[in-house]
Amino acid sequence: MFQLNKKLHFTSISMIVIGLLSLVIGFMSDAHSTWTNLLFNNYFFLGISLFAVVFVAIQYVAEAGWSTVFKRVPEAMMAFLPYAGIIMLFIVIAAVMHWNHIYHWLEPGIMDPNEPNYDKIIAGKEPYLNAPFFLIRSIVYVIIWIYCARKLRQLSIKGDLEGDIGERSFFKGLRVSGWFLVFFAVTSCTAAWDWIMSIDTHWFSTLFGWYIFSEWATIGFTTILLIALFLQKTGHLPDLNDSHIHDLGKFIFAFSIVWTYMWFSQFMLIWYANIPEEVTYFMQRIEQSNYSFLFWFSMVINFVVPLIMLMSRDAKRNKTILVIVSTVILIGHWINSYLLFAPGTLFEHGHLGLIEVGVFLGFIGLFIQIVSRTLSKTSVEIKSHPYLDESKHLHT
Repeated sequence: MFQLNKKLHFTSISMIVIGLLSLVIGFMSDAHSTWTNLLFNNYFFLGISLFAVVFVAIQYVAEAGWSTVFKRVPEAMMAFLPYAGIIMLFIVIAAVMHWNHIYHWLEPGIMDPNEPNYDKIIAGKEPYLNAPFFLIRSIVYVIIWIYCARKLRQLSIKGDLEGDIGERSFFKGLRVSGWFLVFFAVTSCTAAWDWIMSIDTHWFSTLFGWYIFSEWATIGFTTILLIALFLQKTGHLPDLNDSHIHDLGKFIFAFSIVWTYMWFSQFMLIWYANIPEEVTYFMQRIEQSNYSFLFWFSMVINFVVPLIMLMSRDAKRNKTILVIVSTVILIGHWINSYLLFAPGTLFEHGHLGLIEVGVFLGFIGLFIQIVSRTLSKTSVEIKSHPYLDESKHLHT
């Protein structure tokens, strides 16, 4: 059984305290900025935990064997999804109740032609962007995502108890995964539109859903790798070998390129067309000095660092390099997450400071606590699975 060592346990608890203090100080000094801070940090960790569900589901429907030996890692990451989901619903409810002003289109009178702040463009989107439908969609996303995550986790544990190869639970998991992936394919896009793109209500991008998914996949694979390496170092996951690590490194490399492709495609097409209502989104991030450096810096480190450092086969098997690159990627995408939200809500007043970092540390601490507690509840090593033997002898 896995047990978090005292030093890391104390560190993670300290991080949670720092995060809570940061939120309290933030709400007392600048509530609007703190709501944005809470939203983008929660989005980041929601993406990690939600991708863990997607990863497990894909392994089922593809009947893939390579990942079986570290399957408990993404399953533990899934346990954070209810926490991130509840926080997201809290933010959405607060927006609908006008406790925060993150979503401009929720402001009273903005869709009423008789009001002075009427916006014709936003009013044209009222059939989709209205408070009841927005709230209902958010609740449906979170409930079904959490249900599928818990069902897959239960079936995995039940498979171990069945003995033999756990075939019955495996095929039940395959059916749940199939339905989940269909639901996720739609809702990952609509959730990205609802929670992120609607902040910049006049702007839209047909690539946005794929852009967000590619970020979730990148940080998701990165987190899976870091946790797997940590467990191996502490004496768990004895069957995790260089081939598993290599394959995870390849996915991190691949999705870093996919994310860059989505980033560039979205940026290049809008820049080339030069349509005023579209370029405004990027002009906010390029021309304002408090975002300009972060905009280019996040793009460079999220592309150049993995491209250069993970190009070779040996680099994808070097644990030191993988840890360094993974850490850089997570920081880079955290900065990019900030840029998804802050320019549209804080405008020229946004900045990354101690409060933002403090809340980030709080989420890291909570994530460590939830994941470690989940890992400690059952064996870290899978006992029964149709492809367990294949995974143990993986060689690439």
